[in-house]
Amino acid sequence: MTVMILFATVEGQSRKVAEFAADQVRACGQEAILTNAEDLGADLDMSDVGSVILVAPVHERRHPPAFEITVGAQKAALAKCKTLFLSVSLNAAFADGLEEAEGYIKEMEMRTGFTAGTVKAIAGAVKPGSYDYFATQVVRHVLLDDRPYDPNDGPREFTNWDDLKVHIRTFLG
Repeated sequence: MTVMILFATVEGQSRKVAEFAADQVRACGQEAILTNAEDLGADLDMSDVGSVILVAPVHERRHPPAFEITVGAQKAALAKCKTLFLSVSLNAAFADGLEEAEGYIKEMEMRTGFTAGTVKAIAGAVKPGSYDYFATQVVRHVLLDDRPYDPNDGPREFTNWDDLKVHIRTFLG
């Protein structure tokens, strides 16, 4: 069976999650097609695809526009496939942010008109050295305010790879 991993990325963590998903698909003996939504717009051939893993980050409460446009344009084709949506956000790294992270998924479902068969909020990463002043302040005083991580400690990956592996392999059967 062919599994498409349709992804978008902003800082690179979602690409890393998508590549990890592709590795899991291959380890289960299935073919993986890694497709970046930024590279194709709404033009996507899913004729030989049986399952789709969607992977996208959240920035400013939204998934990337090209990703949402592609999902919305392909909702009929996606509805014919078994689907898993992995929404990558920093809020998902913290128990007190999980409900908000799941809300981002609901908001995207409303914008695109598509609901994946299985959804999972995945913890992302923080890369303080790569942000401009404004983004640094948002990360420090909004996203990480009163949370057990100091951006001055440097980059940190919150993604739980073992947990993610279980979710992907469960999805694959």
